[in-house]
Amino acid sequence: MSSNNLDELLQMNQDTISALLDDGVDAESEFEIEHHIVSTNFDKLEKAAVELVKAGYHVEDAEEFEAEDGQLCFYFAAVTRSPIDEEILTAQTQQVFDIAEAAGVEYDGWGTYFGDEESEEEAPLPH
Repeated sequence: MSSNNLDELLQMNQDTISALLDDGVDAESEFEIEHHIVSTNFDKLEKAAVELVKAGYHVEDAEEFEAEDGQLCFYFAAVTRSPIDEEILTAQTQQVFDIAEAAGVEYDGWGTYFGDEESEEEAPLPH
C-alpha cells in the first residue's frame, strides 16, 4: 500500500507551515503534531507503530475505516510536540517517512490544531 512521495510531503510541510504562520501562530510555542499512518495490513501498521515508539513518538491506538473503494484500512497518529519550525518538522517528516517506507505503510503527512486546546470548536489544519 505504500505510496509515499517525500517531495510531496515536504511541499505539504512548507504549505502547512506558511498557512499556520499566516494565521498568526506563535512559531515559538509548542503544538501537538500528529503524523498520520495508514495501511490495509494491520501487521505492517503495527511494525511502523513499534518503530515510531522507539523513535520517541507517542502512538495512539489504531482505528479502522472503510476507504472510498470499500477496502478496510487501519490508521493511527504518531504524536509529538514541536514548535512550528520548518527544520524540525522537515526532520520529523523525513524520519516518519523512512519508518513508513521500511514498514510498507502509507505516511499521509502531519497536522496540528490551532486555537484553544480546550475548545470543542477546534478543527485540524490541513496536512
